[in-house]
Amino acid sequence: MSLSSASNIAKSGLNTVSAESSVLSRNITGASDTATYSRKIANVISTLDGSRVASVTRASNLAVFGNLLGATSASATQNAISDGLDTLNQTVGDVSSSGSSTTSNSTSPAALLSNFTNALQSYEASPSSSTLAAAAVSAAAAAARGLNSAVATVNQVREQADSGIAASVQTINSLLGQFQTVNAQIVGGSATGGDVTDLQDSRDSILTKLAQQIGITTTTGSNGDMSIYTDSGVTLFQGGAARSVTFSPTNTYTAATSGNAVFADGIPITGNSAAMPVATGKIAGLASLRDSLAVTYQAQLDGIAGALINAFSETDQAAPGPDLPGLFTTQGATSLPTSTTGLAGQITVNPSVDPSQGGNALLLRDGGISDTANSDYTYNTTGDASYTARLSQLLAKLSATQTYSASGGIITSANLSDYAAASVSWLEAQRSDVSSQSNYQSTLLSTAATALSNATGVNINDEMSKMLDLENSYSATAKLLTTIDGMFSMLMTDLGNLPA
Repeated sequence: MSLSSASNIAKSGLNTVSAESSVLSRNITGASDTATYSRKIANVISTLDGSRVASVTRASNLAVFGNLLGATSASATQNAISDGLDTLNQTVGDVSSSGSSTTSNSTSPAALLSNFTNALQSYEASPSSSTLAAAAVSAAAAAARGLNSAVATVNQVREQADSGIAASVQTINSLLGQFQTVNAQIVGGSATGGDVTDLQDSRDSILTKLAQQIGITTTTGSNGDMSIYTDSGVTLFQGGAARSVTFSPTNTYTAATSGNAVFADGIPITGNSAAMPVATGKIAGLASLRDSLAVTYQAQLDGIAGALINAFSETDQAAPGPDLPGLFTTQGATSLPTSTTGLAGQITVNPSVDPSQGGNALLLRDGGISDTANSDYTYNTTGDASYTARLSQLLAKLSATQTYSASGGIITSANLSDYAAASVSWLEAQRSDVSSQSNYQSTLLSTAATALSNATGVNINDEMSKMLDLENSYSATAKLLTTIDGMFSMLMTDLGNLPA
């Protein structure tokens, strides 16, 4: 080997060590960024002139990263549902369980119904007391207001979920736009052999943020181009172009309101019309809360309201006339409701029996609440102050078994007290289940993040060991160059001493 060749090899060695040191420096700098940065690897090859860094790649593990995306989406789903259920829980207050029964404080419909039943029993014991009559009507009004308030909370939860979906869609479109830019840079850089590892880190970071909003899967082409699909298979990004995700928010919700679907690439991914509904991510959680859980709870409240109106309806005592709303009714009602939908938000105490509205509370004992001008619906026709038959009948109806819509998702045959208690139990069970799932998914997410960090993150001890190796290589190469330089000097000296 000539001195010239040896010199070139030594110089290439120095250049290689310098390039490796640069990559090592990047790793040490990025070590603290455990969420985004992945370890970079300088790939060294041998050449005729020594060696060189042929490329820079990054540590990756597609399977573990896929697990991280899945855990991120699943955790976001449970968190979105949990927040909504916490708000719904305000309608029942603190809940305590004893054996198979669940009770709550005085804010729940079940507790308000219990208060009303107690007041009605007290009035039955002293039917001539106008004070007890007024107390029973007041308790009835409190129960009606409790249902009204609970429905307002349900609508609030649905409206907030709808607003959250709109914000999530906006975030998804923004992230897909960012992804399109970075993905194009990766494809272009890969085609020219450039270092695109930092861009790949940025792309993964965008995917992680996207997974929080919507469950996703990805595929990567040989040129580095990536495609994104929802976890149900609908295209979000393909061929270098982001697909549009659209949603029309609904500002005000009632019991009859159905929320709009979210569309991805023109295909519905939420709601009953979705053939390919998204299963995880914040959007999935909010859609479940808005379209399922809150609606089911609304149906339970409506069932309670409908049962109250029916239990306290008045029957024509003189002829086979229609039953009419009695103590409980809805504004302007002239007949019993044919559907329970929306009743919990409309139920009120009939003004004719409510002293606070100028009514006569004693009608609770005597009947004729439905139409004070029509004596056919009067039960106490003699005006007996000790008359208790109607009050006993109302208490019997209150404890009688009634049927409820299956849309409530709980028992369909029970007395009002048991049905209301079952509603509280259902809500608490949903919260408990979601809380357990949320904790489980958080654990999975933490485990996946740790596994990814172990597989692709920077280990400072390894980098410092690598640094010592590079320092030794640099010293050895520098010493070789010094030796070669000395040999060149000796050669030139000897050549200068040759006779002319």
